[in-house]
Amino acid sequence: APDQPSAPPAIASQSGGCGVAGDRMTDTRRRVKVYTLNEDRQWDDRGTGHVSSCYVERLKGMSLLVRAESDGSLLLESKINPNTAYQKQQDTLIVWSEAENYDLALSFQEKAGCDEIWEKICQVQGKDPSVDITQDLVDESEEERFDDMSSPGLELPSCELSRLEEIAELVASSLPSPLRREKLALALENEGYIKKLLEIFHVCEDLENIEGLHHLYEIIKGIFLLNRTALFEVMFSEECIMDVIGCLEYDPSLSQSRKHREFLTKTAKFKEVIPISDPELKQKIHQTYRVQYIQDMVLPTPSVFEENMLSTLHSFIFFNKVEIVGMLQEDEKFLTDLFAQLTDEATDEEKRQELVNFLKEFCAFSQTLQPQNRDAFFKTLSNMGILPALEVILGMDDAQVRSAATDIFSYLVEYNPSMVREFVMQEAQQNDDDILLINLIIEHMICDTDPELGGAVLLMGLLRTLVDPENMLATANKTEKTEFLGFFYKHCMHVLTAPLLANTTEDKPSKDDFQTAQLLALILELLTFCVEHHTYHIKNYIINKDILRRVLVLMASKHAFLALCALRFKRKIIGLKDEFYNRYIMKSFLFEPVVKAFLNNGSRYNLMNSAIIEMFEFIRVEDIKSLTAHVIENYWKALEDVDYVQTFKGLKLRFEQQRERQDNPKLDSMRSILRNHRYRRDARTLEDEEEMWFNTDEDDMEDGEAVVPPSDKPKNDEDIMDPISKFMERKKLKENEEKEVLLKTNLSGRQSPSFKLSFSSGTKSNLTSQSSASNLPGSPGSPGSPGSPGSPGSVSKSTSQMAAITTK
Repeated sequence: APDQPSAPPAIASQSGGCGVAGDRMTDTRRRVKVYTLNEDRQWDDRGTGHVSSCYVERLKGMSLLVRAESDGSLLLESKINPNTAYQKQQDTLIVWSEAENYDLALSFQEKAGCDEIWEKICQVQGKDPSVDITQDLVDESEEERFDDMSSPGLELPSCELSRLEEIAELVASSLPSPLRREKLALALENEGYIKKLLEIFHVCEDLENIEGLHHLYEIIKGIFLLNRTALFEVMFSEECIMDVIGCLEYDPSLSQSRKHREFLTKTAKFKEVIPISDPELKQKIHQTYRVQYIQDMVLPTPSVFEENMLSTLHSFIFFNKVEIVGMLQEDEKFLTDLFAQLTDEATDEEKRQELVNFLKEFCAFSQTLQPQNRDAFFKTLSNMGILPALEVILGMDDAQVRSAATDIFSYLVEYNPSMVREFVMQEAQQNDDDILLINLIIEHMICDTDPELGGAVLLMGLLRTLVDPENMLATANKTEKTEFLGFFYKHCMHVLTAPLLANTTEDKPSKDDFQTAQLLALILELLTFCVEHHTYHIKNYIINKDILRRVLVLMASKHAFLALCALRFKRKIIGLKDEFYNRYIMKSFLFEPVVKAFLNNGSRYNLMNSAIIEMFEFIRVEDIKSLTAHVIENYWKALEDVDYVQTFKGLKLRFEQQRERQDNPKLDSMRSILRNHRYRRDARTLEDEEEMWFNTDEDDMEDGEAVVPPSDKPKNDEDIMDPISKFMERKKLKENEEKEVLLKTNLSGRQSPSFKLSFSSGTKSNLTSQSSASNLPGSPGSPGSPGSPGSPGSVSKSTSQMAAITTK
């Protein structure tokens, strides 16, 4: 049973009179864990709550209800079926099968609560509460019912060598019927039949009676499929378990018998790294190992129909492991000796490896504990100094020991990353950066010798958990995020980025083998995560260390996945739309490696092509003005021929619109007025416009007055047309000049100084020619930019046409 926690908050009963003991849901006796058996035959924890029993109208019967202690939601609603077999195990467990392949278990905090609910179940089924299992009467036929009335018990043949075949047939014929299974199990329990069968097994082995041994195999296998805890306790007892395994060596389908007992007694050795003084604990460890061996190695793989028949065996192993962890945890002398020897420099390498492997298995067993017990388990390990011990182990040369230590570290990080962060920050005040625990982890990741980098992938996941602000705590006095990230960027980030910086000193990666590429991809993945979640810490680091320029060197890698990782890193930065980043990108011309990669990719329609286009499309759609101008001014010559998508032409259009606004703010305001009339979508605004239109005198319209919002000052036709005519004239001049400019553009796509002079002088000439251009008619054939009206032509057009244009 778990350690008694503090009383949970009261949960209001919603079942209309459910439960006993005055409906006190706060009563710890009724506190339970709900477990279900998954497809892998492992118990899944479905939550903690309080159990009650009451009549449920919808289910037409007495039912078990479990409501979550967190929010009062219904975790379980199960009718107590008169024909369902309920089992009580280890005083605090009730296990049953709800359907064909759906097993449930309630684990009670206190034995008293388990006894209360067990009495309710037995009361519904008409059973004596002293039994540990209620009879299973599902699916019996009319004939079986008649047999049941006429012969209440199943009579077993006498346990003799000559009758083994008859016994085997009886067991096989009983398995399909739940009623006959129940009768057979009770008969086997009451007559001490299993021990008699095992005595015959010895006789058969001595006589080398193979036929008899084959019958015994079928009988013992059938007894396993009866799925009874009481029978398992007999079979797995110290005196019987090796004989049971012996019976299962003689599979009739195999030409030769297996040597399971030989393996368990001679090959498999029990390593007692620290002497265990408790004989009960020692016996429980032996029993669990052997039963696990029977499940995994001895019993044949169960068929679809047999699989559910072994659920009690899975439960037996599961709860044994829970008991072992609890007993070891309570033995303070044992754990003290374990950690003392782990950190003692005098401990030899072989002994230390055994200690680490034991600790790893110990942590693995802890995963079976309920959450509150697991909390206590890891707190105990933390108090014993598991993190300093791991630091010592990770600094050793033995790869196997380091691998086991890494697995233990992963259990700790997954359980409580804050505990690990607190330790490494305290440690930094006393030790150099080189021997910090987190830097040791990074170094092991970088130095992973596995060609597939399996260990490095695991370690990268742990680092990501440690630097994830989502699981960092914030208290009134301090913020873990601020403190830890400050520590990480000061003491650890340079270790993480060292391989990246060492490999990108030239225009292309100095090492481009597969393993190096995989490692750099992992580092980039973590850096990309940091860009998304760490804001100013990573921004300062990237800009001060010129990290993005180094990362983009990897765009030249022969490994497409690494080039795409580099591109994804840049895309994440651009996605933030942060002007600090944008200025850094423009100042260092960091679009150049991307454009080169795009051009080198040629006409291939692949992920690289799509990813680069998507990045430019994002800049266009989000209208990031600074980057739009930078790309067009420096790389338009290289990109202008790409016409299978409209992205780059769209960027050019954005750029031109920005220039127009800069050159003529008056035109910009005029265009916004016209655009508002043309593109407005708000229904209420449209109604206002229509009302304004119909309220306007026809005489006014004939005079050629444009309909404008009342807040604007009225303007005559010349005022409106003047900037548009100027714009069209200036556009013609600009187009001619741009043709000259593009001839002067160098190969890399950057503009030469002559371009800047030409552009500014062109602008100046446009400005000086405004007075002469103001009276010229616009060019009807020249296209206007989207969002601005087309050129309306000369001022002398009819006034009705003018009104239509301005109100469109």
